[in-house]
Amino acid sequence: MKTALIAAQGLTVDRPGSREAALTNVDFAIAPGEIVTVVGPNGSGKSTLIRALLGNLAPREGKVTRRPGLRIGYVPQRVQIEQSIPMTVRRFLSLPRRIGNDEAAAALTRAGVGDLSDRSIGALSGGQFQRVLLARALLGDPQILVLDEPTQGLDQPGIVAFYQLIEQVRAETGAAILMVSHDLLVVMRASDRVICLNGHVCCEGTPQSVGSAPEYLALFGGRGEGTLALYQHQHNHDHDHLHDHPSQVHRHVQHSPDGCNHNAG
Repeated sequence: MKTALIAAQGLTVDRPGSREAALTNVDFAIAPGEIVTVVGPNGSGKSTLIRALLGNLAPREGKVTRRPGLRIGYVPQRVQIEQSIPMTVRRFLSLPRRIGNDEAAAALTRAGVGDLSDRSIGALSGGQFQRVLLARALLGDPQILVLDEPTQGLDQPGIVAFYQLIEQVRAETGAAILMVSHDLLVVMRASDRVICLNGHVCCEGTPQSVGSAPEYLALFGGRGEGTLALYQHQHNHDHDHLHDHPSQVHRHVQHSPDGCNHNAG
């Protein structure tokens, strides 16, 4: 059985500059090759969880463990680049670490934008720029890709295409994928496991089980119910899940004992 790439136990994290908890008693683990999506309303602590898992926020309680030497690729929620700056995609990929032409070309090709190397960053569409960010995250052959709201600002066809690309990247590289998303419908198809967060873990499990869970429906209403069949991910592969970890539930939804009525954000 494979060891988790990243795991958290009893994680409580305060909002920056305060003693108000953004996350309370969160258990989390992600196995090699697994696609895990974290969903929740605005202020539910999704980005806080990502920052804590990456080591950018220190927990008040609990601990985060990462596999020694773990290679992480990260696609941030927002990247501000002045469009007037004369910077090509190729140059962007070499910031801050210079990379070779072959490595850059391979990453861009894997992200589906192999023809954009000489294009100005400022001339890219939203979808093209997201793919360039993905190519940058793929440099260094990561064992896990962490994507914080990667499709924000894309239209529905662009969202679908990006998640299809993520599934292809996982299939080709074997990298685990950890995503934060508000795209409740499309993201269900791309995920092996969904975690519903609202300051704590409300429920988690397969997309089908979470989509019908009372806690999920209490947060999001009927937006996901009835449409999941359009996007269901077919589980015809094995990621050697960590069934002995308390946060791992893959066949049946796991419910929080106190529901999703907390006001933590």
